[in-house]
Amino acid sequence: MAILKINGVAIPDPSEFSVDIIDIDDDTTTRNAKGDLIRNRIATKRKLNCRWPALKNAQMSLILKAVKNPFFQVEYPDPMEGKRLTKTFYVGDRQMPVYSVIDGEVLWEGLSMNFIER
Repeated sequence: MAILKINGVAIPDPSEFSVDIIDIDDDTTTRNAKGDLIRNRIATKRKLNCRWPALKNAQMSLILKAVKNPFFQVEYPDPMEGKRLTKTFYVGDRQMPVYSVIDGEVLWEGLSMNFIER
């Protein structure tokens, strides 16, 4: 089974994958005179950090086209829930350094990007 599916389609497995669990507070979160945090958590979201090994043009294109829309569905293994979940994400910056060109075909050193839950 693929580690990630985007809009129901399996993409190549990343070589590195981690999940950040992020608390989102509203703007009333502050500290009182004793220094204690007064917190109003409004949501808990996920950020999926992914890095792929060397990729050929077709593989790179497949992954980048899967995340071209402003929002998309990602199925992934969620560590807190202990099962696979599907949630709506958007993509952060995408980095893809060139490794070499062999017989006119670009070989990408890899790809890194993260998916942030909507």
